[in-house]
Amino acid sequence: MAGAVIAAAALLLASCSSPAGREPLEAPPAVTIPAQESPPERQPAIPQVSTAVPETVKPCPEAEATKVHAAFAKRNLMKHLEALQKAADESGGNRASGTLGYEASAKYVEEQLRAAGYRPVRQVFTYWDEDHETDVETFNILADTAGSAKHTIVVGGHLDSVSGGPGINDNGSGVAAMIETARWMAETGIQPKNRVRFAFWGAEEVDLLGSQHYVDSLSNSEIAQTMLNLNLDMVASPNGGRFVHDGDGSSFGDAGPAGSNVIERTFLDYFAQNGFAAEPTIFEDGDSDYWPFLQAGIPTGGLFTGDEDEKTADQVEKFGGVENDEHDPCYHKGCDDLSNIDRQLLHGMAGALGYVTVAFAMLPRPD
Repeated sequence: MAGAVIAAAALLLASCSSPAGREPLEAPPAVTIPAQESPPERQPAIPQVSTAVPETVKPCPEAEATKVHAAFAKRNLMKHLEALQKAADESGGNRASGTLGYEASAKYVEEQLRAAGYRPVRQVFTYWDEDHETDVETFNILADTAGSAKHTIVVGGHLDSVSGGPGINDNGSGVAAMIETARWMAETGIQPKNRVRFAFWGAEEVDLLGSQHYVDSLSNSEIAQTMLNLNLDMVASPNGGRFVHDGDGSSFGDAGPAGSNVIERTFLDYFAQNGFAAEPTIFEDGDSDYWPFLQAGIPTGGLFTGDEDEKTADQVEKFGGVENDEHDPCYHKGCDDLSNIDRQLLHGMAGALGYVTVAFAMLPRPD
């Protein structure tokens, strides 16, 4: 349950004025994306994204980072991981797309969203399973807040696990953070100026198929009105760190589409205001569900706490943990269960998602 301070802050969020010095941007017409539809034909050229991210994002003082962090520290994220663990236990130990474990996971997510007042829909798609030589039908789950569809923020993370384990860190942790962000926004009465679409992707572990299907299903105008994508994939690694995707390219040389730098900076601001160390991580080709958005020219950012890479001495100094051990020794293994979670890290990363989501959702935009 969010604290009274956060509830009061949320009531003030809706009345925030436009940041000084930022000129209004002209927006394209609004288009509602259907839940189930064959992908429309698109021109091969990627359009210029016209729903630009302003250079300065300054949330209202009442929604300051320390208060958001305090609110998320009290929220029960573990109950979601327990439900996903149960779904895996009752389905042969995994929650892979096309399995009973995935269906049970999806029903749980939908129940949580409906209880908070959302209307989740399934976006169905089919892919070819080479191992079993058969078509597999699966789906994404999409749930929208109120707010202008002309400026849509897609908050995404994959719901499926690998077939070899329950996937509680990868990516039950991201799912839990997304559910609690959606619930927190609803419970505190936040009225977004810009629509937030929570997207739980299917078949990420196959080949980013759910997020790719979503982006492929968008028309040029729908791409242009997608303000940005926030991606969560593994945010509670037991030997992890606070990693933010390198939107400006200053650390790894490859910047995201224009506006990605602002997303990175807003995440880093949250950690800095709470006195937490953080560092950039690379956008890697085909590594997670941010990739289709990057390829479409949509500003993108997100959070990560590490997988099979080993922790460096510098990272131990910043984050604690064990040098030369993997960030997540159970990555893609059967031991990625409830015991494989850094709870404190999970709460901190979930708070960061909540803070950044609301910062962009509350940006005043032209109608």
